[in-house]
Amino acid sequence: MTNPWIIALSAIFLWWASTGLILWRVRCADLGGPDDHLWSVLLGLPLLVGGAAGAHASVSQLTVGSVYGGFLSALAFWGWIELAFLSGIVTGPQRQPCPPNARWPERMRRAVGTILWHEFALIAGLLALTQLTLNAPNPFAALTFATLFFARVSAKLNLFLGAPRIHTEFLPRPLAHLASHFRKAPMTALLPLSIAALALATGWWSALAAQATDDALFIGYLLLAVLTALALIEHLFMVVPVPDQKLWHWMLPEAASTQPTKQDT
Repeated sequence: MTNPWIIALSAIFLWWASTGLILWRVRCADLGGPDDHLWSVLLGLPLLVGGAAGAHASVSQLTVGSVYGGFLSALAFWGWIELAFLSGIVTGPQRQPCPPNARWPERMRRAVGTILWHEFALIAGLLALTQLTLNAPNPFAALTFATLFFARVSAKLNLFLGAPRIHTEFLPRPLAHLASHFRKAPMTALLPLSIAALALATGWWSALAAQATDDALFIGYLLLAVLTALALIEHLFMVVPVPDQKLWHWMLPEAASTQPTKQDT
């Protein structure tokens, strides 16, 4: 599988499908019993264990199979942490909405408090994968996780500081208070800087892929280029009036009678 179109489409499909499955499971738990979110996280533990095991198995050799294995392992590892966050299990000590009149220092303190344990989990995962792949032949599990990590940090900062378009319809019941920490406003200087940085990173990975003389390196860098380009598009969606939520909205179950058209506003 060295065809660049197949590689790119595979990465896009994995991004779309994995995001959709997590959102679907979280929505199902939202509509279920009080312990459904906890069960989602517990039953999803094979993602964490499998991701860690797969990353460990992939680092010792640089082949086409091991590059794909490292990429998929990082997605699985990341996916479990995101599932634990969206399920309200690994979030932070602050679980109350932010007062609308809160000053900037208090807003920052509260916002950090809502995601603190989640950020620690992501940092721990990044450090673990970096240590695992340090001086190893195949670094792509750590590079994949790092790409997701820094893109997510950028998105969170932009949502906190202010962006023209913010979608909150996918926030699950345990994280309903997060919407009070977002700021819908004209974009700050950070958003164009973030877009420029992601565009440069996409170009950098693409250049490395174009210069690669080995199939494994070509695939690895192209996967990273596509993943970074997707993060770039997500940032552009904070500005461009495109109904991107429809990518997943159609596949999510709705409440029986209480939410008929609320999400379409």
